[in-house]
Amino acid sequence: MSLTPDEVRSIARLARLAISDRDIPRYADNLSRILDFVAQLDKADTTSVAPMAHPLDMSQRLREDAVTESNQRELFQKNAPQVEAGLYLVPKVIE
Repeated sequence: MSLTPDEVRSIARLARLAISDRDIPRYADNLSRILDFVAQLDKADTTSVAPMAHPLDMSQRLREDAVTESNQRELFQKNAPQVEAGLYLVPKVIE
């Protein structure tokens, strides 16, 4: 798969990356090679491979789901700059 310069610009914009125009051909080549490799991996026959979450066949020891600490909300919120109705107030970060 070969990416066009416009596609690279679009990807960079979506990723919030600043890429200079002189670097776009290099990014297009590198990203295209990555996509070609992924397409090559997609052709591998995995029908006999069982899905797994971890490469080691081990079970996790689980602890009992029990409360181990007391509620200290009032103490913690005393240190907060702004609190309202038991919630921390923070500045807006998304426009």
